[in-house]
Amino acid sequence: MAAVRRIPPGRVATYGDVAAMAGRPRAARAVGNILRRASEPGVPYHRVIAAGGGLGGYGGDEGLKRALLQAEGLVVVGHRVRRFALVRWQGSGNR
Repeated sequence: MAAVRRIPPGRVATYGDVAAMAGRPRAARAVGNILRRASEPGVPYHRVIAAGGGLGGYGGDEGLKRALLQAEGLVVVGHRVRRFALVRWQGSGNR
């Protein structure tokens, strides 16, 4: 969860990015499974999205995930975050 907490507001990371930040670059699917069951207050789970900018899951409430991302200034069109490459956060190596 520490890697997810580091994602700043208005930015997103993929499940694979979170896995890499946690030192397990091939564990994207495991990250998804962990986040699906996680419910720790204050952790910005909504900022973790699928590769390529797709919203991915959010405990079955994609509408809530979309609303939370939009509240942070991100543009979501259909099931994707617009300008994904510009808002993607990959850890300390980001600009």
